[in-house]
Amino acid sequence: MPAYLIAEIEVTDPALYERYKPLAAAAIAGGGGRYLVRGGETVALEGAPAGRLVILEFPNAAAAQAFYDGPDYAEARRIRERAAKSRVIIADGV
Repeated sequence: MPAYLIAEIEVTDPALYERYKPLAAAAIAGGGGRYLVRGGETVALEGAPAGRLVILEFPNAAAAQAFYDGPDYAEARRIRERAAKSRVIIADGV
């Protein structure tokens, strides 16, 4: 069953975040994931408006977790943690 890694991101250092993007993209592809949503405009229908929204699809939750915890994403993750405030979740698909 596919799983989705969903990240709501508030970029606090745009220049540093630009360094994050290519590193993350390579790690995502290497981990078997693919972008479904990557930034772009969002419209809040209820609640507070989202910052930058990213949705990734992985073959399953174990693959999504392995990507997030894995060595290929480690450097990108450290950069993102310095360049943005984030909320990241993994959700099973249907």
